[in-house]
Amino acid sequence: MSKKKSLAMKLLEGKKVPYEANSYPPSLRDAEEVASALGLSPGEVFKTLVVSRSSPAKPMLVMIPADRQLDLKKLANAVNEKKLKMATHQEAERQTGLQVGGISSLALINRGFAIFLDESALDLSQITISAGQRGLQITLAVTDLIAVTKARYVNAT
Repeated sequence: MSKKKSLAMKLLEGKKVPYEANSYPPSLRDAEEVASALGLSPGEVFKTLVVSRSSPAKPMLVMIPADRQLDLKKLANAVNEKKLKMATHQEAERQTGLQVGGISSLALINRGFAIFLDESALDLSQITISAGQRGLQITLAVTDLIAVTKARYVNAT
């Protein structure tokens, strides 16, 4: 595991939120492969997607399970937007300052992003998400993730 702590890990420690850090080969970019490498079910590992709005507002961060696809129409209805589109890898990296495969809502707190969590997380006590860099994931309580990120539940898959 990386000796250097990510911004997300420092944030959680500063708020005294317990977490477990898990490393995996940084060459893996597919969330289902990451889940497999960590010995977890794809439904427990959530990927963070960057979604652009039609208005000039800042993009949204949407966390969904590794084994599901984002439904842009469902998400648009849930957040009262007329049209949404997935950010390209290049756009996502430019807008977040993080590499695709390492985008984390925890690393982007107070940066103006609306943060959403797929309601399938309601069935979980713990969730695994990116720690803000490729090759590193954080497992923490879903309730702690919601408390720290102020994420809103949404039916997005």
